[in-house]
Amino acid sequence: MAEQALHIALVAGEPSGDALGEGLIRSLRQLHPGPLRFSGIGGERMQAEGFASLFPIAELAVMGLVEVLPRARRILQRLDQLATQLQSDPPDVLVTIDSPGFTHRLAKRLARRSFPIVHYVAPTVWAWRPGRAKTLAGLVDHLLTLLPFEPPYFEREGLSAEFVGHPAVETIAAARRVAAEETAAGNGFRQRFQIPAEAPLLAMLPGSRRGEVAKLLPVFSATIARLAEQHGNLHVVIPSVPDVAPMVLNVLPNLAVPARVVVAPAERYQAMLAADIALAASGTATLELGLAETPTVLAYRVNRITAAILRHMLKVPYAGLVNILDNREAMPEFLQEKCRPDNLAGALGRLLESPAVRAGQLAACRRVGAMLGLDETGKVQDPSPNHRAAAAVLAQAQKSQTSNKRSAP
Repeated sequence: MAEQALHIALVAGEPSGDALGEGLIRSLRQLHPGPLRFSGIGGERMQAEGFASLFPIAELAVMGLVEVLPRARRILQRLDQLATQLQSDPPDVLVTIDSPGFTHRLAKRLARRSFPIVHYVAPTVWAWRPGRAKTLAGLVDHLLTLLPFEPPYFEREGLSAEFVGHPAVETIAAARRVAAEETAAGNGFRQRFQIPAEAPLLAMLPGSRRGEVAKLLPVFSATIARLAEQHGNLHVVIPSVPDVAPMVLNVLPNLAVPARVVVAPAERYQAMLAADIALAASGTATLELGLAETPTVLAYRVNRITAAILRHMLKVPYAGLVNILDNREAMPEFLQEKCRPDNLAGALGRLLESPAVRAGQLAACRRVGAMLGLDETGKVQDPSPNHRAAAAVLAQAQKSQTSNKRSAP
């Protein structure tokens, strides 16, 4: 008789969650000796690992309290569809990845489930709305955190939580190995895209959601024009994701410098490593750039109403994870009204021109890398974050499968 496949459902609601899901699926396959079956919601990266998504992840990738309102009805319809699917074909474990606005509502609808829920990526209760720790404790069975200081916030509410490390350290370490091999073979990123070795290269990352890209692209484009006045041989590379790449491609003819867009995940990280400086929307990308040791300026804008609400709720002085973990503004931040071309171009210029400014940021990035799972040589500590996360998920799934077998008539 064939061995029954372990059924693992995963739900990722945005590109950063899709990246986490990709690494998790790969590690699950490496650690589990028997057959696995996956279901749920994921993007192109998870699908590249053989995952079939119930509907496109782009329908959920909305950021902001005001921005979500026009699409609320459609999102709720998708929520009903997914909950119905999980109830009719229950997994051995459900892994919800970040996107709390969607995944927490899903957990509420599955209150009478027969399977455990593991939530991957802790809500930032240390930054705002600390009451979410108690709420999450009533919704899920186990929590995987990316940051070392997070578990106690949830354990005191009775939720089992464990720090697994940030998978970005694996991604960047692997990309760095590839970059070294390709450069040694004369096929590095600059050679492939015919970027002169002496030309300053700026990585521009305006975000992965349509709303944030629409707000930031005009500001970032104007910033590049200003920076190019001081650095006439400036080149630009724009790592993007499929959902917003067409928006980014539309601005290329208007940029004042040679620029290209890269979408493939492998090229995204090679671009980060090859760049001399970066201009990035606040989010996972700024941590990835920090781990890649690419001096970065962080920027962000949201709807004014959303910004006013958040200002009253935030409990941390910084937006970027590098700055939060290092407890200083090593990576310059320009948010809302400060997110202007003159400010951004000035900060980028200082990173290009001042070795001391660059060195200060890079020292902070190395300290953060050590916190998240890199050893002193820049290699990933063993076991890796993805393997630790996969092991925790498998433990929950196998416990559920055993329990269901015992309760079967």
